[in-house]
Amino acid sequence: MNSYQPLMSQAGFLNTHQVEAWDEQGNLRELSIAGESPLTIYLDKKEVVTLMTLGSRPELLTLGYLRNQGFIDSIEQVKAIQVDWEVEAVAVVTHEGVEGLEQKLQHRTITTGCGQGTVFGGLMEKIDQIQLPDVRLPQSQIYGLLDSLRQQNEIYKQAGAVHGCALCQGTEVLSFVEDVGRHNAVDTLAGEMLLQRRQGDDKIFYTTGRLTSEMVIKVAQMGIPILLSRSGVTRMGMELARQVGLTLIGRAKGKSFLVFNGQQRIDYDQKPEPMPRSQKRGSKEASP
Repeated sequence: MNSYQPLMSQAGFLNTHQVEAWDEQGNLRELSIAGESPLTIYLDKKEVVTLMTLGSRPELLTLGYLRNQGFIDSIEQVKAIQVDWEVEAVAVVTHEGVEGLEQKLQHRTITTGCGQGTVFGGLMEKIDQIQLPDVRLPQSQIYGLLDSLRQQNEIYKQAGAVHGCALCQGTEVLSFVEDVGRHNAVDTLAGEMLLQRRQGDDKIFYTTGRLTSEMVIKVAQMGIPILLSRSGVTRMGMELARQVGLTLIGRAKGKSFLVFNGQQRIDYDQKPEPMPRSQKRGSKEASP
């Protein structure tokens, strides 16, 4: 097994702050809020992007971002990742440079990723080459995983204002990341997978955020066939999921969920008692 690891700093920190605020009764309260710091990525001395992040795992965030944007394909390409919070920057050095770097940097699309998402030129062409494995998913496994996920969201419980993402297998949460943007959290997990050489074909990806085209693209590139969220889906996210064969499940809370793509892969082995028609999600009937 290849054990190569790039030279990496360890500059992560817990980014919460104590502040004062007044509640609805006019009472002064002390509470925690999530921090937010800029981190500019330099790839072989070329400025790529500035991310706003909690800063808990900046090296993995950088690695995953570069992987998901198509700048690198393997950990062996990377010589070093060094974060310096004094200048709010991270320097990434590759062994042999990045082919077509200038062209990639000239073509970028701003996405819906909490105001910070970016997709660089050439990425959509790679999506056409992705075909995910056809994996079946028992309904009981969805419920078991949601139970496991309830124990996460530590920063959200303390301070709010963050999104969480998780890499899961079966009903187990392998890794959970929180950040100020869902795109940062997914990139951090992508960086962890790349560093640990984890395959995605038997994994499930969970996010608290919307199922947008950006989320679908990133998860598909990680080779993960199932994307689960407590939030909703966008039209382009759904279309891309169909294109790559991604099972897309949204509005997953309690015993409820909606399968937007891949319904044929769901084994309905634990159906809950049906709700009265007047209480169903989206029903316009008045209650008796």
